[in-house]
Amino acid sequence: MIALRKLNLWKRLRHHLNIWAVLSLISIIIIIVPSLLIAIEFFAEPNHNWTHIKEYLLQEYIYNSIVLLLFTALATIVIGVSLAWLVTMYKFPLRNILKWGLILPLAIPPYIGAYTYHGIFNYTGIVQVNLRNTFEITVNQSYFNIMTIPGAIFIFTIFLYPYVYTITRSFYQFQSSSLIENARLLGSNSIETFFRIGLPISRVAIVGSVTLVVLEVLNDYGVASYFGIQTFSTAIFRTWYGMQDIDSALKLAGALMLIVILILILEKFLRGRKRYSFSSTKVRPIQPQQLKGWKAFLVFFYCFGVFVIACIIPILQLLQWAYITYEKIYSNEFINLIYQSILVASIASSIIVLGSLVIANYTRLYRGALTKIISRVTTLGYSIPGAAIAIAVITVFLAIDRYLTSISDILSVDPIFVFRTSLVMLIVAYIIRFLAIGYNSIESGFEKVGNTFTEASRMLGYSTVKTFFKIDIPLVRGAIFSGFILVFVDILKELPLTLFLQPFNFATLATQAFKYANDEMVHEAALASLLIIFISGISIYFFHRILDKEPR
Repeated sequence: MIALRKLNLWKRLRHHLNIWAVLSLISIIIIIVPSLLIAIEFFAEPNHNWTHIKEYLLQEYIYNSIVLLLFTALATIVIGVSLAWLVTMYKFPLRNILKWGLILPLAIPPYIGAYTYHGIFNYTGIVQVNLRNTFEITVNQSYFNIMTIPGAIFIFTIFLYPYVYTITRSFYQFQSSSLIENARLLGSNSIETFFRIGLPISRVAIVGSVTLVVLEVLNDYGVASYFGIQTFSTAIFRTWYGMQDIDSALKLAGALMLIVILILILEKFLRGRKRYSFSSTKVRPIQPQQLKGWKAFLVFFYCFGVFVIACIIPILQLLQWAYITYEKIYSNEFINLIYQSILVASIASSIIVLGSLVIANYTRLYRGALTKIISRVTTLGYSIPGAAIAIAVITVFLAIDRYLTSISDILSVDPIFVFRTSLVMLIVAYIIRFLAIGYNSIESGFEKVGNTFTEASRMLGYSTVKTFFKIDIPLVRGAIFSGFILVFVDILKELPLTLFLQPFNFATLATQAFKYANDEMVHEAALASLLIIFISGISIYFFHRILDKEPR
């Protein structure tokens, strides 16, 4: 009996352990190792720097981070949900343009928005110059200083609300119109219908989307650093570079990870078990009502106002600055900057898509506890802030370099390769952070096509590998392309990881724009910023107008 059990166990083990499993396990080990390192160092013996940080500075980091997270979350919910409701429920002037135009601020990274709005409102900015020269008004500088915590909340809100808007609008679009009609029949007006029906049924969508906003704020380094706000991300890098204390930086990364875990637990709690699904297969989608008169104007004014503040004004300002500095900035060095940005984003995106393909194929073909764990760990990386990933990755690679150096010393030869001066470290960090994006895209592609074609191919005698290349990849090529573009754009915009893991004498569009802005050369940062926005904007348009198959 025992021998039979052992035989069955061996068969199951052989069934699950194959080349797909090995490659998948290697991929998730890359994600797990830095997280484990942070956890171990968090509980290690503290040094005097950490005692100082804990006693005098930690409270400020926690307070600033919580204030930023809380008020940004509230503001993005108010703006994102209200826009989603109005665009779904009503017809008003320019609705079809604003429907996707309100997504475009997502193409502007918040740190670029921060440089731009600071440039607009500072003493030499267009607002104060016009007030002085045209209206002869000299203003109190404190009223126009946005480099404060409220200013950072404003920046995060206007450039991150599209997360809440897009997810909540997608939810409303597929709800039954009978819900709204019944509310109206029972005497509810428009506002009452929103608070009694619209808001409760979209709770899951709102919680999910605002969690993304909160994770983006925690991941931010550019806005907080430029505005001089002390948060965990800025503290990690200052401890690392300023104090040369990697142990205390890892402890800060551990504290940051604790906040992320608490947020994810809170998200599960807020989502609860409530689900709203159709009770009938005959579902009539919500048909928007035509607004007339002052109501149409009011809704248009609100939606268009948000679009202008979050998209039109910053882009126009960047275009003006780019026009002024174009001749100075555009050079062989700038072209090299574009080349380096595209090169590193292409290499990392290709590796991520390949890894995602392997993991997604393994988890769909071999169902079980192991594949569930692999699937969960794969999506874990995106929730880890860039600062925590950067400090963990550099610690691991410094240890590898030391090990290789000691071997070289024993063999009395020069070290063949030093990781900390190469792109390897940066690309590994990208893989940890963005593998989840590529995986989610390809996994959804596999879910759509199902396993029928794969099983038919296997019955006809094709091996798993041959089926993968001949059948599976052509079927999910759209999802592969989507995953590649999404990862590519995110890497192009990524700042904290690139800024702190880039090799010497290497820069990207994002880091160069940050460098110009930090050196008080905001105008010179415009051209690089516009290129990032242009590429991101094209991708967002592509996904939301074509791949998303919106009704047009």
